[in-house]
Amino acid sequence: MKRHIEADIVKRRKRKEKLRKLRIKYSLTKTDEEKEKILEKVRRIVPWLSLEEFLEPLKKEEGQLNLNIKR
Repeated sequence: MKRHIEADIVKRRKRKEKLRKLRIKYSLTKTDEEKEKILEKVRRIVPWLSLEEFLEPLKKEEGQLNLNIKR
């Protein structure tokens, strides 16, 4: 039972890390075609995640960056 729980935790951490990397790639891409490819990968990793939920951390980071620049 303990191994099953630990394996589940590892899967969640890896998923979170993959999504973080894909968010960074998404924010740096220029074309809609590249963005769509990234979104397809996201859908494969986390099918229940909406586009808004995927982009929400980027919007929060952007807001924090704007606050740091204004200081």
